[in-house]
Amino acid sequence: MSFACRICFFSVVMAWHASLAIATDSTAPLRALLVTGGCCHDYPTQIQIITQGLQQRVNITWEVFQGDKYRDREILVYQTENWSKGFDVVVHNECYGGVTDVEFVRRIVRGHTKNKMPAVMIHCSMHSYRHAKTDEWRKLLGVTSRRHEKGGRQLDVVNRAIDHPIMQAFPGSWQTPNGELYVIERSWPDCQILATAYGLDTKQDHPVIWTNQYEGARVFGTTLGHHNETMKASEWLDVVARGLLWSCGKLNDDGTPHDGYAGSGKTR
Repeated sequence: MSFACRICFFSVVMAWHASLAIATDSTAPLRALLVTGGCCHDYPTQIQIITQGLQQRVNITWEVFQGDKYRDREILVYQTENWSKGFDVVVHNECYGGVTDVEFVRRIVRGHTKNKMPAVMIHCSMHSYRHAKTDEWRKLLGVTSRRHEKGGRQLDVVNRAIDHPIMQAFPGSWQTPNGELYVIERSWPDCQILATAYGLDTKQDHPVIWTNQYEGARVFGTTLGHHNETMKASEWLDVVARGLLWSCGKLNDDGTPHDGYAGSGKTR
């Protein structure tokens, strides 16, 4: 069996007791798929940060697919047309920029647009599939990015939509513990920019948090999250949790979860 076929497909233990303690009897947890893997990042640790951190904030259960480290891998989770069936939201935290198969990329996108599947797009997901000669992935993302500025420095994030439900509880400005700023070449028509950071190399602001809608699929995106210390920050976890709830239609206008969708408030 090839290395690609030995990709680890596993489930994170469901936090039923913690989530049901805060949910109403009629509220089932959101069923989330986290797709992760690829090059350049500490994905095993980030799996724990994302699943446990969001579980504290959202009534949610997880299934995780982690692909291998090769950036040109067409990972197994996307091999069928109905790859997203059975979930309420898909969280993408992957780095497969070397994939060039156009039909493969279109199949990923159809997994969202065909059934209006909500999406959360994190960091290198924006650079994934960038060498495929189609804009379908970028239309779903809401932005086009192919490179980043020099990394390893803090980013000054400015809240550009303080009245938006996702951003009401986010600081007016926030300095990340560490950072790698993605250069955004284009924002697509239905992208709403929620926060920006100034690029020292490019001498201009770049979106770092936004929402998008593409063919009925609601998308929350952030390029923040290269470093584990940024992902661990409460500001990052809080805004991603609200973004996930927004994408699922479970966020109130004041930025609080719908009844039954608040998290456990604690790790297992």
